[in-house]
Amino acid sequence: MPRRILSSTFVALLAWGLAGFVQSAPVAAQVAPPAVDGPTGNNFWLATETGEVWNFGHAGSYGSAGALPLSKPIVGITPTTSEHGYWLVASDGGIFSYGDAVYHGSTGAIRLNQDIVGMAPTPSGTGYWLVARDGGIFAFGDAGYYGSTGAEKLNQPILGMAPTKSGHGYWLVARDGGIFAFGDARFYGSTGAIHLNQPIVAMAARPDGKGYWLLGGDGGAFTFGASAFAGSMGDNPAPDPAQKIISTKDGGGYWIVDQNGTATPFGDATGAPPAQGLMFRPVTRGDKAVLFAFHQLGKPYIWGGNGPDGYDCSGLTLKSWQAGAGTSFARVANDQYHTAGGPAALKDLETGDLVFWGSNHDDWTSVYHAAMYVGGGRIVESTGDHVQLNSLDQWGGDVMPFGRRP
Repeated sequence: MPRRILSSTFVALLAWGLAGFVQSAPVAAQVAPPAVDGPTGNNFWLATETGEVWNFGHAGSYGSAGALPLSKPIVGITPTTSEHGYWLVASDGGIFSYGDAVYHGSTGAIRLNQDIVGMAPTPSGTGYWLVARDGGIFAFGDAGYYGSTGAEKLNQPILGMAPTKSGHGYWLVARDGGIFAFGDARFYGSTGAIHLNQPIVAMAARPDGKGYWLLGGDGGAFTFGASAFAGSMGDNPAPDPAQKIISTKDGGGYWIVDQNGTATPFGDATGAPPAQGLMFRPVTRGDKAVLFAFHQLGKPYIWGGNGPDGYDCSGLTLKSWQAGAGTSFARVANDQYHTAGGPAALKDLETGDLVFWGSNHDDWTSVYHAAMYVGGGRIVESTGDHVQLNSLDQWGGDVMPFGRRP
């Protein structure tokens, strides 16, 4: 969609006229800019335990289980190798397939000793494994069974698995970083005997299978075998917990990905990682505000709209923080930029932070649009004709030099 350019003079005159209008009626002093798909930012899906799925960037919209009567909560979302679809997996092993994801079977009708905690597709994409909390393994499609810890006494429960490149083996990882190798997967070490600041939440294998990384919930990284340590978030963890560690193609670096889609590169990792499926569980007040805004997606842009039928830009930001997090601030976009909470540098934005656009970076009264930051360079906003998801940098230089954290 072509970008509409507004001259600074026009914006200033419009803002002046609206300021006079606001004195007589409580509506927003802003113009909603047209929606433009941003070229940058990370690509990811966020899913909730109730089966809702939201797509960001080039990650396509393929469907969700949000309207289905689920027997058990969703515990994972796994993209296909093409990134043109995904599976949702529930704690009873129920599988929901979308896009080019193919259903190969489930444990939904099986009595399990322990809940399912994750799944992994085979390298061919024509099968998958489900793994239970006790390390029980269930193989479907072309996935082979190579062993499990289902009969072993574990110090900590299993949280996930990672297949080898050949698909003829896999590693299971426990919350204490204990590693269990099966098939052609080799054991290179673990954190099972190390005191951790936060439990392990994920692992990633080198593409050549000669090592692996473990990831703590605070973003701390632990390396084994030929996997090199290139840095971590452990000394400066983000408010949203780390959820995945993704190897580069040559194994010379990795991205640490938080649950809001923010990916931090280390080593030779550059740009954005492959599209990721992430479970979004509200932790911070900002998470809760953004989750409320997600539930408004598709509602119409209404000038002066405060919901529930529709919103203008600052109406959405205010209502999301009021209803989602119990926090209130000014109603109008430029007043929000001037007074809502405290300033937040654009490089340090957190989920729920307010971001703004204006015609003059040095003049808060020139602000004409507000949105809320999600993570990974993405925002939720009311713009154009409805509430939608977009990229933070979609309007280039008009973004104001800092956001606000209510």
